[in-house]
Amino acid sequence: MDALILQLSVALAIGLLVGLERGWQERDAAAHSRTAGIRTFGIAGLLGGVSTALAEALNEISVLIAGFLAFAGILAWYKAREAVHDEDFSVTTVIAGLAVFVLGALCVAGDFRVAAAGGAALAALLASREILHGLLKRLTWIELRSALVLAAMTAIVLPLLPDRAYDPWGGFNPREIWLLTVLMASISFAGYVAVRILGNARGLIVSALAGAVVSSTAVTLSLARIAAASNNSLSLSGSASLAAMVSILRVCLVVLLLAPDVAAFIAMPALFAAVAFAACAAIMLAVAGGKEDNATPSRNPFEVIPLIIFALMFASASTASAALASQFQEQGLLASSAIAGAFDVDASVLSAVRLAGHSISIETIGHAVLAALMANAIGRLSLAAFAGPVKFWLPLAGTTLIAATAGYCTMQLL
Repeated sequence: MDALILQLSVALAIGLLVGLERGWQERDAAAHSRTAGIRTFGIAGLLGGVSTALAEALNEISVLIAGFLAFAGILAWYKAREAVHDEDFSVTTVIAGLAVFVLGALCVAGDFRVAAAGGAALAALLASREILHGLLKRLTWIELRSALVLAAMTAIVLPLLPDRAYDPWGGFNPREIWLLTVLMASISFAGYVAVRILGNARGLIVSALAGAVVSSTAVTLSLARIAAASNNSLSLSGSASLAAMVSILRVCLVVLLLAPDVAAFIAMPALFAAVAFAACAAIMLAVAGGKEDNATPSRNPFEVIPLIIFALMFASASTASAALASQFQEQGLLASSAIAGAFDVDASVLSAVRLAGHSISIETIGHAVLAALMANAIGRLSLAAFAGPVKFWLPLAGTTLIAATAGYCTMQLL
């Protein structure tokens, strides 16, 4: 009996929560002019729970079915009258009412905690109407296509890939490589979407930070080209340093998600290097006087061809890392990470991290990740020197040296 009272209470609470959101949306409407408000939704949740309790007590599922159909018919009829009066074609209230009834039934028939989570998610979704509609208006076809490709790659392609190694060293596992590739692209895509929701980047600093979520190397190269025709190279160098900081933090996040033990090993050196980049960037931007140049916006990170290229690079780096690590142990992994990191830090880091739990120690994998970060910093600096003027890459070189020294000294002290 006590358990049933708790379950019915949760069912009522779910209805009241959803009804609160619905009532707030229609708070300016005249009294008795709307089909369902906070009380009606509360009763709907309680009705779903009571109908389920009666069905279980009588051992007749038809009681629950009849209760659901009766409730759905009454709600739909009144909502149809309201729609005719208001010339409104929205069916959200009806669907929400049916969902509340079902969640109320789930409270009694299943796990009431799952039902409570569903009710909270339903209320949050209903409350996000303006945000979601605004996002749809600003969404481009390229971005929609990328999201659909992401869903297909995750839900269709991934389960079909074999989950076993095809090389003697255990480095080429198609499903594992594709899973980490999609994870990396998803993180970049999430950052891209966040930038689109917040609006176009305003100013040099925001552009650099936003672009670095996708690729700090691309941002550095873009800033170097801008610096060739700019009189504010110091500000551009500061923005490139901020992009380097974001790159380090992004790598730390990926390692934390995939191998927490490795993340604990690299955390202090990597974070001290990131802080050094941030401090030097703040100084350069302050000296430059806050002048702004327009940086190029970040590209969509989830295009098919770049994704396939990344997967091939990752597979090659992963296989090479496993082979070298098997043949030469620590020295082989460090060498492969440094070489691959100069071209793509994400592929290099993922190749090293996926060896966690095998014959390679956590310390060795941590050193490999740090070596990849260092090699990538050198690679960015080389591109800056190639594409930009001395007044751009020289301050960036000094900042990179300071950050590398900070990270190295921290690692030695620890």
